Amino acid sequence: MKLHLHDVSGQNAITGHGAEYVQINGARIANPLIVAPDALISPWAAPAFESLVFADFSELLALKPTLVVFGSGATFRFPAPQILAAFSQARIGFEVMDTAAACRTYNVLVSEGRNVAAALYI
Repeated sequence: MKLHLHDVSGQNAITGHGAEYVQINGARIANPLIVAPDALISPWAAPAFESLVFADFSELLALKPTLVVFGSGATFRFPAPQILAAFSQARIGFEVMDTAAACRTYNVLVSEGRNVAAALYI
């Protein structure tokens, strides 16, 4: 799917996504990643989804977002409850959705000037 954006010049935007990739500013990435308006962590050294723990988000937390959009892959699935609780305790919003929806949501939030980061499984 090709996405069209409002002006987000100089910021990382998700310009496309498919079953096996996410495209950031025109560059295809086929591994888990973290993206924020001013940072890209690729590959994100995320374990298999079922093994994910809060500590795996340390690189993302260093970006100090107020909201995290979490893309769980092709299908919607919640990470472990301990992860959700840890983000809540840290007072960081954590929204879970499939990766396609996370890509669209991230772009909208960036275009609104929000302090957002996306952690995406492919």
